[in-house]
Amino acid sequence: MSILAFQMPEKVVMEKSDDFTGTFEFKPLEKGYGVTIGNALRRILLSSLEGFAITSVRTNSVLHEFSTIEGVIEDMSEIILNLKMVRFKKVSDAIPDKITVRVKGQDTFSGADISKFASGFQVLNPDHVICHVDPSKELEFELTINRGRGYVPADENKQTDQVFGQIAIDAIYTPIKNVKYSIENTRVEQKTDYEKLILEIQTDGSIHPEEALKGAANILIQHFMLFSDSTMATVGARVVEDEPIDEETMQMRKMLKTPLEDMELSVRAKNCLKAADIKTMGELVTLEIADMMKFRNFGKKSLTELENLVEERGLEFGMDLGKYRLEED
Repeated sequence: MSILAFQMPEKVVMEKSDDFTGTFEFKPLEKGYGVTIGNALRRILLSSLEGFAITSVRTNSVLHEFSTIEGVIEDMSEIILNLKMVRFKKVSDAIPDKITVRVKGQDTFSGADISKFASGFQVLNPDHVICHVDPSKELEFELTINRGRGYVPADENKQTDQVFGQIAIDAIYTPIKNVKYSIENTRVEQKTDYEKLILEIQTDGSIHPEEALKGAANILIQHFMLFSDSTMATVGARVVEDEPIDEETMQMRKMLKTPLEDMELSVRAKNCLKAADIKTMGELVTLEIADMMKFRNFGKKSLTELENLVEERGLEFGMDLGKYRLEED
């Protein structure tokens, strides 16, 4: 079916930009498309970009968030509120999931103190005060830092195997502080009812506004591609006819379905995979290395062991296994 050509922008114009703020213009757009595109991008930017946040805290025998700490002005609930506002930027691939921060001989505990112990991260708001402390007291905080999207409430950050005194907190992962858009009329030749979309993005500094916009647009594109002709089918119909499976593919399917319990792996590596509900070689190779580094008690030694296991079989992490049709018997 032929479609009449739409009036579309030739490019996105970045009016001004720095590490924290960016203003972008899209013009000309057909009438009504300004709000359609602007609202979709705004919602994705605010809800779906990844970042890092503190997800739990444990300190000085405190058992719950309503406790107080000797020598600290703020109670635990206030400390938790302040910890939620600490912003992180990853500066290396080797990042810890837990850090221990020690505070002694000073009257404040701030983001700068966390940065001393958080190797692999840059704390973007080092002057942010978490609590005021009696300099004669020594405090120790164990913080869990995770990667995620948007906002995750404390209840979802609770771990079934979390240690006594570990308090889960709300995680604000999103690197976006604010997004605004406005729509103005613009002229194309003699017509003045086309639209110009102006998008203003403010980040916490962990991502450049231009990269944030590209990331949000790619998320939308990936979802809209599901509605393309190649991926739509009538309920009960197959999108494409199954092709015969050759001997090489059959051997690969057999390998990918092999239980990891049957592999020669250390007890530590097996326990990490079991806790993450990774049961077969196929499930393992679909993972990215960054995903595995978030597993509890998973370290470089276990990673090296799994890398060797995968490479010896001619596989790699992050594989797309769709062509092997593992869901079939």
